[in-house]
Amino acid sequence: MREMEKFLVFLAQGLGSGLAKKAPGTWGSLVAVIIAWFITPSLLTIIIAAVGVYICTVAAKALNDDDPSCVVFDEWVGMWIAIWALPHHLIWYVLAFGLFRLFDITKPWLIDKVQHYPDGWGIMLDDMLAGLVSRIILAVLVWIF
Repeated sequence: MREMEKFLVFLAQGLGSGLAKKAPGTWGSLVAVIIAWFITPSLLTIIIAAVGVYICTVAAKALNDDDPSCVVFDEWVGMWIAIWALPHHLIWYVLAFGLFRLFDITKPWLIDKVQHYPDGWGIMLDDMLAGLVSRIILAVLVWIF
């Protein structure tokens, strides 16, 4: 692997958080929540998501796997979408984490369909949708409470 390719794989692996032997997506999501606690997700998340398609495409090809479990950049983006504009309080972040993991793992309806798109699109879109569904539910909960 070339140096740039190694760097992009490292990014795709969530700076190493996706290398956990068990539940790499959950560990990657947890790191994303911790980052979001200190750096509030913003419109920059959209740019990061677009770049993520490229990063995940390069990583999948370099690792010779359509959707490597060690690639958690998609979890980072999905988690940041779920947390976007939430009140900065531990309970909301914990709920966002739980909802996102629920939808990312179970992949109901459309979330399951988009993961079959080619290259980084499939890797990224299912997590982005899981984040969006989580965020919509959280918006309703924030409005109620």
